[in-house]
Amino acid sequence: MEFVYFTLVAIILYLAADWVLDRVEIRIGHRLKYRSIIFFAILLFLAVGTFWGIRIFVDA
Repeated sequence: MEFVYFTLVAIILYLAADWVLDRVEIRIGHRLKYRSIIFFAILLFLAVGTFWGIRIFVDA
């Protein structure tokens, strides 16, 4: 069951990271040069924190 949680959260995090990056680009008024690297950093930050939380929640 843990694998389903990780899969669903990964999909949600992907969409959230894309939304955050779009908001940042709208705020500054142009597309960022290294968009994919910034997207990866946002996704990595969200994933590490969220997956750590899932591990704690599922193991408890």
